[in-house]
Amino acid sequence: MSTYYLPSRSTADGPYDTVVTPESAGWGYSGLKVLKLSPSGTATFTTGDAETLVLPLSGGCTVTCDGETFELQGRRNVFSRVTDFAYVPRDAQVTVTSVGGGRFALPSARCERRLPARYGPAEQVPVELRGAGQASRQVNNFCTPETFEADKLIACEVITPGGNWSSFPPHKHDEAGEHEAELEEIYYFEVADGPDGPGFTGRTDGSQASPRGFAWQRVYGTPERPIEVSEEVRSGDVVVIPHGWHGPSAAAPGYDLYYLNVMAGPGEDRAWLISDDPAHAWVRSTWAPEDLDPRLPLSSAVEKEGRDAR
Repeated sequence: MSTYYLPSRSTADGPYDTVVTPESAGWGYSGLKVLKLSPSGTATFTTGDAETLVLPLSGGCTVTCDGETFELQGRRNVFSRVTDFAYVPRDAQVTVTSVGGGRFALPSARCERRLPARYGPAEQVPVELRGAGQASRQVNNFCTPETFEADKLIACEVITPGGNWSSFPPHKHDEAGEHEAELEEIYYFEVADGPDGPGFTGRTDGSQASPRGFAWQRVYGTPERPIEVSEEVRSGDVVVIPHGWHGPSAAAPGYDLYYLNVMAGPGEDRAWLISDDPAHAWVRSTWAPEDLDPRLPLSSAVEKEGRDAR
């Protein structure tokens, strides 16, 4: 384990398989917990000074907050469909209950405004296809500035077919300016475990046993702000990115890759602005819409008939 690479369950605490706070990451805003519930399980937590989402990774749940109740249909796993979700504000008490059990991501961001609790329907999540060829990927923009109101939090899901690269060209967002926003970022990974395996088989017992599916993540810095991460990642692993160029997120052939991006920063405007590494920015000019990977989209708001558990 390094400062920036957090293996599956290395930050586990009680019902949470993953716990990343601003304090543990050494920054000011972005956080993530992954809540695991057994069938008929329930958990109650307070949001403190952070707006938070309840995003099903597997299973469905009921969310209660501020006198509101939201029924989340959820999904079998992160590769099966786009999910609905709930937004809960800062300074709130939240209860999550799951009849069938499941795993639920709680991306969060410290913020000033207290917005109302709300439901985010899966059918209203824009699914964007980016890149071309082996840089093709799918982005589920469920909580980006143009799609869902929040004070600081920006979050999206990226699904990359096996053998493809995403987060490419490498980019950064660590300086405030006309073309770049200052955003801390968390990458949370899940990897399909082959044709017969489920979408999540991470090291749930804390052992070193690993699922088959894997991917690779790179982060690198500038001479003024050095950082270096080059890690094999598997289901449940996390990479935190305080600054620097990040990419590629490379999916091994045969293993589809999912990651949840959680971002927030000090800017007054909630904006997702990036700068490409000038050494690789030219790659974008080679992309043509007709070159998009035909396997995409891998998921939509409606689960595909007969799709397996990858």
